[in-house]
Amino acid sequence: MARASGSFTLQQLHYFIEVAAEGSISAAADLLYVSQPTMSAAMKDLETRVGRALLVRSARGVTLTDEGAEFLGYARQVTEQAALLEQRYLGRPPSRRLLGVSAQHYSFVVDAFVRMVRSSGAAEYEFSLRETRTWDIIEDVRTLRSELGILYRNDFNRNVIDKLLRDSGLAFHPLFLAEPHIFISRKNPLAARDRVALADLADVPRLTFDQGANNSFYFAEEILSTLSSKREIRVSDRATIFNLMIGLDGYTISTGIISDDLDPEIVAIPLDVDERIEIGWIGHSAIPLTQQAQRYLDELRAVVAGFGVALLG
Repeated sequence: MARASGSFTLQQLHYFIEVAAEGSISAAADLLYVSQPTMSAAMKDLETRVGRALLVRSARGVTLTDEGAEFLGYARQVTEQAALLEQRYLGRPPSRRLLGVSAQHYSFVVDAFVRMVRSSGAAEYEFSLRETRTWDIIEDVRTLRSELGILYRNDFNRNVIDKLLRDSGLAFHPLFLAEPHIFISRKNPLAARDRVALADLADVPRLTFDQGANNSFYFAEEILSTLSSKREIRVSDRATIFNLMIGLDGYTISTGIISDDLDPEIVAIPLDVDERIEIGWIGHSAIPLTQQAQRYLDELRAVVAGFGVALLG
């Protein structure tokens, strides 16, 4: 593409952000009440001004180029700062807050999300929280459906996860190390134990989160995924797995951090294995986080620290 020529406007940045979010020039035009030709021309003019291809156009819509993904991060920063200036010096109301988070099934992720929404102070906001499969978390962040992803690594899956992240232009940022626990119903006989061993679980139904078409051991949400189990049930959501813990006395393996407010019938018991679970967040390597994403991470760290867990980094 030709060299950059001239500057671009805040309006063009707003247009570009909406086009990226919608994955469609026409959908963004409808959302912002401008004509499709006007939006299309604005995007072409923006690309000419920055001297780079930002969008890949197809019959199904648009996707971001690698440079487009990087540009989006800076565009969000600029528009967010402009909104803060208008709010501070022109008396404008706070801007609409935006954030998408994709995560494995952790109650502390939800707890932090609740705190963030409550403390946002925004008259308008559009937040999303997707508890989903490991592969889909990475895809959500890669395609900017979500700005942040929350997942775990350990010695078993680290090389595979790290390679996939590198290939996707993403980076893993450690938050904390957790000792493995089993989550079980308060009525489960094992709930009275101080610790449990793998042998104690031999006849207990093992509950795991289904990973769909990418059902590799490396993408399992639970450690020790290669160990066989006589009784195993795969589920797709956290409510179901908790119901099965209560109804079938099943167990799953997780971090040990569980909110009594969100999950009052479930307890965490330490699992006697020589393993550690490294929880972290993922984001684009070349895109700075928005202030709203930083606020969410601050709340996440506060929630985890509230359980007496040492933070990393």
